[in-house]
Amino acid sequence: MDVAVQQPVLPDDITAALLDSHTYANLDLLSSTYAWLRRNMPLGIAKSRNFDPFWVVTRHADILEVSKNNKVFHNGDRATILTDRYTDLLVRYLRDGSPHLARTLAHMDDPDHRKYRALTSNWFTASNLARREEAIREIARGFIDRMIAKGNECDFVTEVAVHYPLHVIMQILGVPIEDEPLMLRLTKQVFGNLDEDLNRSGETVVTAEQGLKGLQEAVDEFFRYFDVITQDRRREPRDDLATVIAQGIVDDAPIGSFEAMSYYSLVSTAGHDTVSASMAGALLGLATHPTQFAKLREDAELISRLVEEAIRWTSPVRHFMRTATEDYTLSGQDIRKGDWLMLCYLSGNQDEAVFEDPMAFRLDRPTNKHVAFGFGGHMCLGQHLARMEMRVFFEEFLTRISHVELAGKPQHSKAVFVGGLKSLPLRFTRI
Repeated sequence: MDVAVQQPVLPDDITAALLDSHTYANLDLLSSTYAWLRRNMPLGIAKSRNFDPFWVVTRHADILEVSKNNKVFHNGDRATILTDRYTDLLVRYLRDGSPHLARTLAHMDDPDHRKYRALTSNWFTASNLARREEAIREIARGFIDRMIAKGNECDFVTEVAVHYPLHVIMQILGVPIEDEPLMLRLTKQVFGNLDEDLNRSGETVVTAEQGLKGLQEAVDEFFRYFDVITQDRRREPRDDLATVIAQGIVDDAPIGSFEAMSYYSLVSTAGHDTVSASMAGALLGLATHPTQFAKLREDAELISRLVEEAIRWTSPVRHFMRTATEDYTLSGQDIRKGDWLMLCYLSGNQDEAVFEDPMAFRLDRPTNKHVAFGFGGHMCLGQHLARMEMRVFFEEFLTRISHVELAGKPQHSKAVFVGGLKSLPLRFTRI
């Protein structure tokens, strides 16, 4: 006779914290929640009346194991970000049964994922990006000039960090400079749909319908914009990523309209927002750890370590969801076919088993095996571009700025999926 194994169920207060967008705007609370889970229940089930049960994966090793096993743990079978039951029903109604408002690489599994990723992968190789480095450096210098023109204070997020990587990726994509404010506004509305300072309505989100309405409207506006771009690139091809997508061929047929619009939307949001968050995280780390900034100024070779530490310390992508396609044993727990798993990347990047003194911002880590870019087949397509943008920016920054400190209280966005600083007041000294 089989003996039923009791599954580890998270305490109600821990589950409530993970489901509350306000937790993600309070990094101390979020980090302490993850720390409790890693110590006491590193792989447990969250249960709530409004959500399907889901496993919360908080340890670095478990996140890696799930991430590299793409046959067992799928992206596309259910929602890829944490979604309540009612919103899931609404999305499926709007999208003819699909749990996704868009169908990007993040929503696909093989063989489709491999085929669609191949369309643009050459554009994001380190060797191909190297030829763009000088152009990116000029852009970085321009934004540092803008920062210095403010005097000795600025809000680094709103005046520099959100604009620099946006301009870089829009040049690669082929979006006119005059349309960059639109792209920035829509990105904020997609990733900040639960934050009244960033979402479409400017109001506190209190219902599923309200949150989904703003998100859907932003996605649909992206689609309308890029439909025009697609028609233009099919008539007049250019040397840009939009042309590659518009003229993409998958299985001997032109890429579908829904997939093409989704592809554009992925590049035009994730292609800059996560870099912005990591850059702001780097400046927050340097401003609050002056000894680290002093070390950096003494040895510019530490810039590469700064980049990796900022990405780890910030971890802009808070989570992705996966769905088990078969029964699987993970760290002694029985995952059943159809189970939903939440991969908590920030927690993995704070795992004491991997990172010494994980809450500290340190440039002396000999290795930095963070999972901020994911792992396995779904590892971030733009990781080389992100690293280059940050490296180039801080190479130029160190030649112009000798000191940074906080000039006000930093504020984080209320974002359960992709988040970071929405305000970082800085005071700085020019060289």
